[in-house]
Amino acid sequence: MGIGACIGVLLPFPYYYWLWRNPQSWVELCGKGRDPSKVMARVSHLLKLLQFVSLFSVSSFSWPPPLYFWPLFLFGQFLNFRVYQLIGESGTYYGVRFGKNIPWVTEFPFEVIRDPQYVGSIMSLLACLSWVPFLYILLWILSYVFTIWLELEEDPATRAKPLL
Repeated sequence: MGIGACIGVLLPFPYYYWLWRNPQSWVELCGKGRDPSKVMARVSHLLKLLQFVSLFSVSSFSWPPPLYFWPLFLFGQFLNFRVYQLIGESGTYYGVRFGKNIPWVTEFPFEVIRDPQYVGSIMSLLACLSWVPFLYILLWILSYVFTIWLELEEDPATRAKPLL
């Protein structure tokens, strides 16, 4: 299951790359009357499920987890929850790339941590190192680092025009 699990872990990232680089194509593919961020979220949730199934296929669980698990996992999930709470589905799922007006947020954690959602996800992954082989955690983290790099530059001229 090694190669399959690697593919499963990497599965969402070409999708995110394509959406970031081709937002107008996605908006048109979604069509009139469909929120491209909502559609992206649904597809992303399916891909996330496939990622987790891939990880579970190569994991070995034991209880209790090491002490480092709880602070890393809980704070990582707190960051993810807080980001979603502050910017919502459209902010989380490339709404700005799809032509939506997403207000700039400066509340915690945004004023302290750059890319808090990705940092939270990476922390949650690191928490699972005692259960999941390092290779799969590393692949997932490197994919997040690539996505952070990809999203560093956002050219407003390349944003999609909403379908009316």
